[in-house]
Amino acid sequence: MKSHDGIPAEFLRDWAELLGEISTTGRLLRRAELDVLADLGERAAEAGHHWRALVDLYLRETRRVWTTLPGVARAGSVGEAARAGEAVLTASEAAITALGAGHERAQRLAVRQAEAARREFIDDLLYGRSDPGRLAERAERFGLRLARAHVVAVAVGAVAYDEAHPLARRVERELIGRFGERDVLLTTKGGRLVCVAPDDERPVLAAFAEYATRAGGGRESADRVALGRSHPGAGGVVLSYEEALGALDLAERLDLPGSVLDAADLLVFPVLLRDRAAMADLVRTALGPLVHARGGAAPLLETIAACAAAGYVNAEAARRLRISVRTLSYRLERIRTLTGYDPADALQRYTLETAALGARVLGWPSNPL
Repeated sequence: MKSHDGIPAEFLRDWAELLGEISTTGRLLRRAELDVLADLGERAAEAGHHWRALVDLYLRETRRVWTTLPGVARAGSVGEAARAGEAVLTASEAAITALGAGHERAQRLAVRQAEAARREFIDDLLYGRSDPGRLAERAERFGLRLARAHVVAVAVGAVAYDEAHPLARRVERELIGRFGERDVLLTTKGGRLVCVAPDDERPVLAAFAEYATRAGGGRESADRVALGRSHPGAGGVVLSYEEALGALDLAERLDLPGSVLDAADLLVFPVLLRDRAAMADLVRTALGPLVHARGGAAPLLETIAACAAAGYVNAEAARRLRISVRTLSYRLERIRTLTGYDPADALQRYTLETAALGARVLGWPSNPL
């Protein structure tokens, strides 16, 4: 049986009879009765009934039976009727409070369960720990269609980010305001801000990088954003995520310039590190003698990197190093003399550059090989 407002009448239980007793005795609702009402509020929320509809149900029922309540109908004076009415109103107020407590309890539980389900899905998505078919089904609940190719962007800053962090909320608000609801997932993982977007939604990824690194400034903004490459399917999301994390790790270890990095631009580094022993041998062989230079190997390694970045234009390299061209020429001569590799020779220059990159990746000479 349905009540007039669509909520089953069972949620009223014996409310009319209870009001009748209270109108006569004037007593307050007992703890057990309040607990029953709280349970009814919780059940109503679980059934999908809104709080306002539940309150309206109880108020309407109270109004309907008001004139038939024994304490009101049989009152011998205005004072007795007022006292009966006051008791009924007090009980109604307490009942609504109890119903609200139960309704809110159910809502909080539902939110926690939804958050837990979303977090479990994100963990499975980024770590590839679930069956691809099942993962694709779950992904649709969160706005992703994993049949498409996706790119993962990861932002990292001086503080750890969670779902409640102002930067996460601001970036989400900006993205929705600019692009609307798209096939995009914005979340946090391991203290980082993560955006998963289809490959054909590159403007969304660019905006994410912009908002993450500029929004608010100071400690709220991210220091760097790295983008993985585009890959199809659920496994592609995992791969793109790992590439973005790898790019962030390289950026930190090598102190790479720029606030936005693309893993596609850093593919040379995984190649260099694939055979770590061979790279260490190259660094020792080609650059090992630099440790005997006055001031150590570090200034000469910096010189090799600056010359490469300047396209071996001495004036530009000297400017980047903040030294004179004459000092730069002296350093280049020391590199040639100590290593036996001539920076003016194309092949030997390539060997020096590769060894210098390897040294940065391996942390040499600070970390012995």
